[in-house]
Amino acid sequence: MRIASRLYGAALAFSLCLPLAAQGAEAARKTAPTPLSAYELYRIYGDRTWTWDTGGGRFFEDGRRFVAWVNDKGKQSFAEGKWVVDDLGQLCMRATWTNAEGAARASTCFGHRKIGKTIYQRRQPNGNWYVFRHPSVRQDDEFRKLVSMDTVTAKAHELKQILLNQEITRKGG
Repeated sequence: MRIASRLYGAALAFSLCLPLAAQGAEAARKTAPTPLSAYELYRIYGDRTWTWDTGGGRFFEDGRRFVAWVNDKGKQSFAEGKWVVDDLGQLCMRATWTNAEGAARASTCFGHRKIGKTIYQRRQPNGNWYVFRHPSVRQDDEFRKLVSMDTVTAKAHELKQILLNQEITRKGG
């Protein structure tokens, strides 16, 4: 009889702890950062231009093309490639960057996590996390630098033509 009452007591204690454990797991889930889904990232970046101090990058929905242009202290370069997203919260820009000195492939990735309605971002793999978008978007949120206007494609195309003409001239053609 004692064994049965001990088992009953243990079962009762265990069943009383389950709701508390479930509440704890729910609280942890609400505060633990979770990766954005590929769909969420697609909705944030698709058909937008991410404006930078030195230029910007355009995320085309059509074929997931990526085009960028920068002018860093008078050195211009452009990029052509693809952008990809995944369910681990990553956005990657995989492109060939070209300037007057040549071309090189590069892949740049950013991680995205959310806690509640706040989205955090960092450059992968070792950047520092910062608020990308507050629940009520603020003036200094990086998210506000994503605009619908395409401010880079014409500049990238123009630079591409200039560099092509310089190459033809160098080759004597």
